Amino acid sequence: MDLSINPYSLTLIFSGLIVGIISTFITWKSTDSIKWLGFTMIAVSVWGFFYGIELSTSKLEEIIFWIKIEYAGLLTAPVFWVIFTLKYTGFELRKSRWIIPTLFIIPILTYIILLNESLFHLHYANYWLIETGPFPLIGIDKGPWYHIQTIFAYGCFLMGTVILIRGFRNANQHYRSLTKILIIGGIFPIALNILYQTSILKPFEGLDVTPFAFLFTYFFLAIAIINYQLLDLKPVARNKILELVTRGVIVLDKSQKIVDFNPAAKFLCGSPGLLKIGNSVQDLFSGKDEILNLLKGDSSENQEITVKIPEKETYYKIESVALLDQKGGITGYILLIDDLTKEILNNEKLKNQALELQKLNDLKDKLFSVISHDLKGPVLGVKELIHLTQTGLISQEEFLEILPEVSKNMEHVALLLENLLGWTSSQLRGEQIDKKELDLESILKSQKSLLERIAKEKNIQLELINPKPTKIKADKNMIELIFRNLISNAIKFSPQNSKVIIELIDEGENQVKVCVKDFGIGISEENLEKLNSGVSFTTRGQNNESGTGLGLVLVREYIFKNGGTLEITSKEGEGSKFCITLEKSLQNEASSLVQTQ
Repeated sequence: MDLSINPYSLTLIFSGLIVGIISTFITWKSTDSIKWLGFTMIAVSVWGFFYGIELSTSKLEEIIFWIKIEYAGLLTAPVFWVIFTLKYTGFELRKSRWIIPTLFIIPILTYIILLNESLFHLHYANYWLIETGPFPLIGIDKGPWYHIQTIFAYGCFLMGTVILIRGFRNANQHYRSLTKILIIGGIFPIALNILYQTSILKPFEGLDVTPFAFLFTYFFLAIAIINYQLLDLKPVARNKILELVTRGVIVLDKSQKIVDFNPAAKFLCGSPGLLKIGNSVQDLFSGKDEILNLLKGDSSENQEITVKIPEKETYYKIESVALLDQKGGITGYILLIDDLTKEILNNEKLKNQALELQKLNDLKDKLFSVISHDLKGPVLGVKELIHLTQTGLISQEEFLEILPEVSKNMEHVALLLENLLGWTSSQLRGEQIDKKELDLESILKSQKSLLERIAKEKNIQLELINPKPTKIKADKNMIELIFRNLISNAIKFSPQNSKVIIELIDEGENQVKVCVKDFGIGISEENLEKLNSGVSFTTRGQNNESGTGLGLVLVREYIFKNGGTLEITSKEGEGSKFCITLEKSLQNEASSLVQTQ
């Protein structure tokens, strides 16, 4: 067998060897999808190499022999290309096992036809040796199967190209560039083949330029694969990894343009419509200077901040990681976003609970002091008085003289016990609210009557203004305790010969207000702030009356539990005013409407 090497055959043989070696390396180093691209390139190199041998042969029989060998690469290249694009874009071939065997049907039938002398004419209806060119070439008349095989090959390359376009429309710049090269690798050689088949592009009769185009394109494709380091991680795997990352990831180039991001970033950034490849990070975080400041300067150190997004009531931790080249220069940034909302809110909740617990512990300590002093003293005093009376150490006249003071102490003890029991009940098992329809006027009158004797001891006048039947829906015990504490405190902090005003005010619609006003010493700004924040404290009355601070704590709690509000105003030296707003009963509203009509 004599081979006559010419520039065309030498180009094909040499480039076929180069592409074959590189393709074998890629196939050996790669896994999964890229391995199939390597098979495609090996098939093309087989086709190109043996077409170069064909162009070096001058005998027709030898040309036919080399054609049968080169067709092993020509027939399998389109199939390998489709399999590569399916795997590269993440298609689960295991779920559709029929696809690969189906793709090989046409190539196998074609090769059987080429190897069988009796069927050969179906592919090449006629063939002859062309000797008018610079070197001998084969001329052919195309058989019916030739057209079938050509349409199949075109279809495979077109299908693979469409799969690539659809699979990577939203890929990042890095993989979009590589995908464009792959698409060119699928389209360019086929475009030249179409020009060859239609006789538009034929340097001279019988010369097929398609293998040249394939080898040229796939040589640069192989370089691109190695350059893009596609042997390490295919794009589908990268996309899957980024999807599984719960942190938001935004990749920026040196000019702070967005080049990549993951789905979590779109959810966390607050402006998903602006998170697009190519957009500026200044547009994405417009008005959020604390974030943009992370990207200022030439510092390569990682930085992080915590920001609050008021529109969504969320907290984010944003970390900036500089991307460095081999010389230490900044080539871009990665922004890592964490949603800290739950963590921060939970921490705030724990802090509030710790403060509440501290308040309760302080109050508990105070109550133990109250029990050991304010309760123990009067009870032991009564016990001692009874003992002295029984033993005759004091006379009946002396006993009657002491009795008013004892009675006053017992009233204080009774109110204290009531407050203690109420607070203990609410803290240990939760307060059971039994809301019923009540007449607010009757409650105010009964509490006024109950405390009038204590008021008379200081010559204080209790005055009820605007009393009228008013129905409310509330817990009777709680409402009575509220007004008993407020009126008792007003008496306690009022001077001799003063007065306490209890005013019932109709607020219209469905609310009623009750104000208890005294003209005593007033409340300092510091203590007023404590009252408004629910902090317990104690002060002595005008006649050195003691207290626990528990009463106002219960008042505030019981008012809120009954759907009311508390407003406190005071000025030192002029007195205090406690106003409670409660909701009227619906039945009360209905009766008022009837009276109006």
